[in-house]
Amino acid sequence: MSAQSLPAKEKSRISQLIQGLLIGLVFGFLLQKGGVTKYDVIAGQLLLRDFTVIKVMLSAVLVGMAGIYTMKGLGWVELYPKSGSLGMNVIGGLIFGVGFAILGYCPGTIAGAVGNGSMDALVGGVAGIMAGSGLFAALYPWLNEGVLKWGFYGKVTLPQLFKVGERKMVLIAAAAILVVLAVLEVARL
Repeated sequence: MSAQSLPAKEKSRISQLIQGLLIGLVFGFLLQKGGVTKYDVIAGQLLLRDFTVIKVMLSAVLVGMAGIYTMKGLGWVELYPKSGSLGMNVIGGLIFGVGFAILGYCPGTIAGAVGNGSMDALVGGVAGIMAGSGLFAALYPWLNEGVLKWGFYGKVTLPQLFKVGERKMVLIAAAAILVVLAVLEVARL
């Protein structure tokens, strides 16, 4: 089947997949250039000695937040927030935190480190992701009946939570992030 004979919906889906791949490659490249795919940098963050990781992540949040809400304002995207709960955040945070503390990588930095040729990320990271995913999948029915429902707050965004307009929330969050980044830079942390 040639590309010309594909239905428009399928072409759009393929285009989205290609765009996602390209954005992922750029993101991985930027993670690598930012130094956050290096074990020593991540360990330094966990030991509160090197704040490169938090600087890169806060910068990404700032750019992503501004970009998403700009695209939403232009009508290019719609937001479909997922439901959440305190239980979901606790379980997700524990899984993420344990893996991060044991291996010294998060899922994004594992991919970047694998791209750099780090065998510990390839073997330990991929095995850890698969083991964690498998364990969560196996426990999901039990977790879903209890812990994941604790403190359920539904589909809510920060502007809805704080009862402010989206632009105002973006400006407040951006100002807070910029203050934190400035403090970290001035303190040379």
